[in-house]
Amino acid sequence: MTSDKSASLSPTMPTNARAFTYAGASQPITRTIPVETPVNILYGNQPFAVMMASPQDIEDFCVGFSLTEGIIDRLDDIRAIEIETKDKAVLARMSIAADKMQRLLARSRNMMGRTGCGLCGIEDLAQLKRDQAARVALDPAAPVSAAAISRALQQLEAMQPLNALTHAVHAAAFADVAGDLVLVREDVGRHNALDKLVGALLRKERSAAAGFVVISSRASFEMVEKAAAVGAHTLVAISAPTSLAIERARDLALTMIAVARHDGAIAFTGELNILTGGLAA
Repeated sequence: MTSDKSASLSPTMPTNARAFTYAGASQPITRTIPVETPVNILYGNQPFAVMMASPQDIEDFCVGFSLTEGIIDRLDDIRAIEIETKDKAVLARMSIAADKMQRLLARSRNMMGRTGCGLCGIEDLAQLKRDQAARVALDPAAPVSAAAISRALQQLEAMQPLNALTHAVHAAAFADVAGDLVLVREDVGRHNALDKLVGALLRKERSAAAGFVVISSRASFEMVEKAAAVGAHTLVAISAPTSLAIERARDLALTMIAVARHDGAIAFTGELNILTGGLAA
């Protein structure tokens, strides 16, 4: 399904810099920084978006982005993905089912000339309430315990090799019910990292309901939408949620655990059952 010619791009690069103290001392250093690459996404020959992303796991990104943006409804809506490097950028051309392409073309006409909302393809803000993010059949929720969340957080840092080198990227991970991380994706963008995780879950045919999603960033409206789109029942965020994220999580019956630290977390939606150690939406 995939033709990938983007392997020549590295996700990191060394750069010369100068470290200094406020007392006046300084010294030259070499610092490893993350590479941020334009990813030009086309459906057929129709340009759709240029995303700034880390040049790794591009196939996962394309699949996850297509689902969370509502371009496709399931993995088999994608017929082929062709990825190539061009002028230090990535060109990702996707072939999708005919009915999905027709839907996309109609949507693109509706989007002409719009800017400023930050949520593509909606007619007005009221549509935020009307549209339900979950586009896949939801499997029954697996029980998620406080101990499993703690275990996942303990593993997260060690499973972020790109961040260990750069200290400048986000991660999105999927943990099983025991709290063991089975999939981790990294990117300079928090939305991209989650899209990559969504794509990996689809491509590996893993049910997002059989565990929970962990993100290294704050929980915004868009992050809730993306988690729900792949069928997740629980989202754990290192940082705090926004008001609209909490409201949306309630609408979608998504358990939101945020401000997640090694010594505890806050359940903003869903109820912590102390007796069983489980979390229920």
